[in-house]
Amino acid sequence: MPSIVAGLRFPHSRVLLPRTRLAYVHLHNLLTDAKRDRSARLSGYVAIWLPEEFLVLYLQHGEIVNATVLDTRGSRPIAISSALERVPAEPEYGEICFHEAEDDQLAAMFIAQTAQPDPWPKELKVRDPAALFPFLMSTMFDGFVEVISDGTVNYLVFRAGAVDRAFLSFKASGSIVERVAKLFAPESGVDGGNFRRWPALVELPLQAPPALIQAYRDLSNALIKRLVASGRDAAPAIAEQARQNLLKTHPDLDCFSIGKKAPREPIADTARITSAVASWLKEIIFAAADHTGTPPETILKDLTWERRHMFQSAGFYEKIPWKVM
Repeated sequence: MPSIVAGLRFPHSRVLLPRTRLAYVHLHNLLTDAKRDRSARLSGYVAIWLPEEFLVLYLQHGEIVNATVLDTRGSRPIAISSALERVPAEPEYGEICFHEAEDDQLAAMFIAQTAQPDPWPKELKVRDPAALFPFLMSTMFDGFVEVISDGTVNYLVFRAGAVDRAFLSFKASGSIVERVAKLFAPESGVDGGNFRRWPALVELPLQAPPALIQAYRDLSNALIKRLVASGRDAAPAIAEQARQNLLKTHPDLDCFSIGKKAPREPIADTARITSAVASWLKEIIFAAADHTGTPPETILKDLTWERRHMFQSAGFYEKIPWKVM
């Protein structure tokens, strides 16, 4: 694990599981409880320190909606399913915590681990509050600043150059000015800290749920099996050709295949994945289906019936040219 994050503490509004050895925690049960228990359906993050990497799972209303990883290659987004697969079933090493946090803080954490910060002017002494805050005010800065100091990660959200919100990793009471002042107190070690800024605080992006991605994989394979069973032996080849033809428009189709394990997991939202799969299945049906036999809408109804509510919620039926009742 990169040593830079080994001892870091991130802000939180409530501790649900203090940092503890991963061997003592059943991750699946922890996440299932966050999903099912009404009192636990909250926003927050699960941070996992492994020997070679640092994972963060971002939750909203009890559901994992995104994930990031930090390793020797740097920090970046990662597919939710891939992040979960990286956690050993019976870990000997590693630590984990589960903290409640506001959506704005989750967005700041995600951006800080996935986007390049804006550079500071070379002449600006960013660690000096007497220089930093006047500069941000004079530029009417909108965005947020990450301050890593003395083992803590802190986020200051600015609006028109003034601090609008502060997410701090230590206890601080009083007004927002008093709380920020404590961050810059001489004993805080901020004079040796690391300061980075981003020009906007956008909402945390939401990945398509792994269950939906698996449902689309099952659907595409079931469709090909149905076509082959009806005498369309060329259906697998047609499906692969259609997928290749659509990759430029829908690159997420690189995460799908027929009859074999997909090469990687997609990092995309529900709308993008749904649009890609719907376009692919439409091309397959147009090219491979026997249009004198069972109509496409009947085929799709049969194949999607058990998961119809999931597909309907994702907008799948609206993306295909047939009316599936």
